[in-house]
Amino acid sequence: MADIEHLKSLFQFYPDFPKKGINFCDILPVLRDPQAFESLLTHILSHIFNFTLPKLAGPSKKIDVVVGLDARGFLLGPSIALRLGAAFVPVRKRGKLPGKCERATYMKEYGEDVFEVQADSIKPGSTVLVVDDLIATGGSAKAAGELVQKCGGKTVEYVFVVAIPFLKGAEKLDSPSYNLVDID
Repeated sequence: MADIEHLKSLFQFYPDFPKKGINFCDILPVLRDPQAFESLLTHILSHIFNFTLPKLAGPSKKIDVVVGLDARGFLLGPSIALRLGAAFVPVRKRGKLPGKCERATYMKEYGEDVFEVQADSIKPGSTVLVVDDLIATGGSAKAAGELVQKCGGKTVEYVFVVAIPFLKGAEKLDSPSYNLVDID
């Protein structure tokens, strides 16, 4: 637990960003410290190997796709996918991906937005892990889960570094969630 406390000590907070009333939690300092970043990945992967994978049905018990949410899920998702032997698929804000895309609209704590995923990026029947840095109201994660469903995949878990429990975002999700740190 001392290493999780160390990770928390690296977080920076920015009051009134991106708008008044929001106290933004920035995990980027963790990524600037290679040992801390490795510790973060190790904690997440330990959870996946010890709790997520054993609960999966079927003989393969593997994650097929790791979905990373725009933009900080892009920083964690590829490393996690690589270590799981899974594909990485980005979920991006509207208009950023070429080709045919599936769309989902969501509300964030500071406005409405649209997420997209390339329609052929998640094969039907795929087991999917959704990754992002933080869950607050759950809007963006829920939208990612909707996109996984539209592509025919099954979200088996949502993984976050930080959760803000009083906003009850995890209650909106269609699968269990895991996070390393709670911040109120």
